[in-house]
Amino acid sequence: MAGRPGAPIHPGLAELPHLLPRAKRLIYLHMNGAPSQLDLWDYKPGLRNHFDADLPDSIRKGQRITTMTSGQARLPVAPSKFEFAQHGQCGRWVSELLPYTAKHVDDLAVVHSIHTSAINHDPACTFVMTGSEVPGKASLGSWLSYGLGSESNNLPSFVVLTPRWSSGAAAQALFTRMWSSGFLPTSHAGVALRSSGDPVLYIQNPPGMESHDRRVMLDALGQLNTRHFQSVGDPEIQTRISQYEMAFRMQSSVPELVDLTKESKATLALYGPEATNPGSFAHSAIMARRLVERGTRVVQILHRGWDQHGNLPRDIASQCRDTDQPCGALLTDLEERGMLDDTLVVWGGEFGRTVYSQGTLTKENYGRDHHPRCFTMWMAGGGIRGGVAHGETDEFSYNIVKDPVHINEMNATILHLMGIDHERFTFKFQGLDQRLTGVEPMKVISPILV
Repeated sequence: MAGRPGAPIHPGLAELPHLLPRAKRLIYLHMNGAPSQLDLWDYKPGLRNHFDADLPDSIRKGQRITTMTSGQARLPVAPSKFEFAQHGQCGRWVSELLPYTAKHVDDLAVVHSIHTSAINHDPACTFVMTGSEVPGKASLGSWLSYGLGSESNNLPSFVVLTPRWSSGAAAQALFTRMWSSGFLPTSHAGVALRSSGDPVLYIQNPPGMESHDRRVMLDALGQLNTRHFQSVGDPEIQTRISQYEMAFRMQSSVPELVDLTKESKATLALYGPEATNPGSFAHSAIMARRLVERGTRVVQILHRGWDQHGNLPRDIASQCRDTDQPCGALLTDLEERGMLDDTLVVWGGEFGRTVYSQGTLTKENYGRDHHPRCFTMWMAGGGIRGGVAHGETDEFSYNIVKDPVHINEMNATILHLMGIDHERFTFKFQGLDQRLTGVEPMKVISPILV
């Protein structure tokens, strides 16, 4: 039974890892709504010569655009209003909006040539996290939980954090399919910790019930469920047994997890003034470090509010104030604790933004529509070659001109760094050998690996 001493609550598959893993754990920083690559990472100084000019047909090439801008009389080019500067020994160009992340460019592999087929948020986010636009597939975190299990018996193997955002702009909805286990056993679904009140509902025992009483009850319930499993053979009964056990253990592990009183003042200051404020991105970032430090396999932070169709300069600056210092702090914190070498950190959104303005364009204000043809993500940590840039876009950051990377090739690379051959990592469902990376050929991004 799952509750016997020493028995892992979330064991990995016996045949894994396929390869020598470079990373033991994953922290995925998802900027939900799609951050503008043009205003953060993909430096295009020549665009200032094209301000308010029509996007050339030779660049657009008849590609589809959304109905939000297809009715515009013009597609005027909007250069970024933000200054860029070179940072690190690698000389990476980074926006003034990211001063803290810029300090770490020699640890980052920046991939400028990510592309996806989805042009709207929900299918694009589903694609990024599950490898498919079709709902019902297992998420990246669930695949890793299923394959590799967890080093912790007291915390979930896959945890999701959804901090608030400061821009005040409307945000896209988050759907549980982004951390769902899909066709995998439900014990591998992401556990979403709440940003206010108790992190987990009913974490406290009700009045009159002691921990010993609950232990006796769960042991008896476990015996009944075991008999039921032996009778009908439903694997979800085993999931129920392990999840009841995990819930019991979390009653002591979660309060300790969220107690920051033992964190040093220097560490809290590193993450910024919001670090002790539950629900902030800074608090989520320090929680991510504490979770992986305690054996959680995957932590996913989803920060909303990046869908900037209008008032982009104001709103993206606010979003970066939320996230930039904590992202830099997370990398510093992991490195100082000797954990960055075997912790993989990924940052990105679901697609990019257009070079042309949606709505009224001025030199101080503009908006950008969805753009799936190219966007930027970065990776750092376990097995990543720092200080490199991969892929190139044209002068308008509209088309990829060198080394295109499909979003599922990012997923293949994540699996590879975690010791998994994505082509051999399958689960039989509906008559198919399902894979995170789909049925089309996908390659690992070897140039960004050590």
